[in-house]
Amino acid sequence: MNTKLLFIIGGVFLIFSSTTFFVKETQRAMVFQLGEIKRDDLKPGLHFKLPLVNNVRKFDARILTMDAKPELFLTSEKKNMSVDFFVKWKIANVKSYYKSTLGDRARAEGRITQIVKDELKNQFGIRTIQQAISGEREEIMQELETKAQLVATELGIQLVDVRISRIELPGDVSESVYQRMRAERSRTAKDFRARGQETAENIRAQADKKRTVIIAEAYRTSEQERGSGDAKATSIYANAYGKDAEFYALTRSLKAYVNSFKEKSDMLVIDPDSEFFKYFKNMK
Repeated sequence: MNTKLLFIIGGVFLIFSSTTFFVKETQRAMVFQLGEIKRDDLKPGLHFKLPLVNNVRKFDARILTMDAKPELFLTSEKKNMSVDFFVKWKIANVKSYYKSTLGDRARAEGRITQIVKDELKNQFGIRTIQQAISGEREEIMQELETKAQLVATELGIQLVDVRISRIELPGDVSESVYQRMRAERSRTAKDFRARGQETAENIRAQADKKRTVIIAEAYRTSEQERGSGDAKATSIYANAYGKDAEFYALTRSLKAYVNSFKEKSDMLVIDPDSEFFKYFKNMK
């Protein structure tokens, strides 16, 4: 009884294993019947097949990375550039992928490499060395990915990312590019210095102009104030003279004393009986 049960269980397991198959989360599968595709792009999970009639082929559905060997490309100046690139890709359509590559990853990556190389040749062929290594590198990668994807779609492949990892120049070309870039940087710096000098001269000219105007205005104001002060002083002296001529004469003498001894070193030798000491004689 136990032996029969074991035979039954073994038979059921054998039938189940020969009529079912499991696809992992990281896989996609196709079912063939006598060499022809019957079902394609089977998603993860449990699936059924006909034993001895159907055979199953599974493919890696993860994002794969392909590093290409350095390749030489000519620029619009007919100069060689050594370019390294890598591609991240995955299977987008299992049926198209199988028909174009027979499910062989090496063959698929060979096709991808050729697609990218052809487009890189086109992109570098219309650009100078300086454009390729500086200002337009991002633009090259964007156009490369977009145009290469159009061709890769026919192979059932999706290009997730296409990147230029390194661009190198031959020794003679590197020196030539370096000299040219240095000359351009020097010319740019000279232009900036010239503009700065011009701006500085303009600022100095404006400052000098403002300074001249300010000094002239200050001088005019001071002269006006001095004239006004002299007029007031003359008026005060005139009034003082009209009221008391003797006091006016005293004031004029004191002013003369002050003007004669402005500095400590000033010295005046005159006769004591001089009119200059008139009012000192009368002081008691």
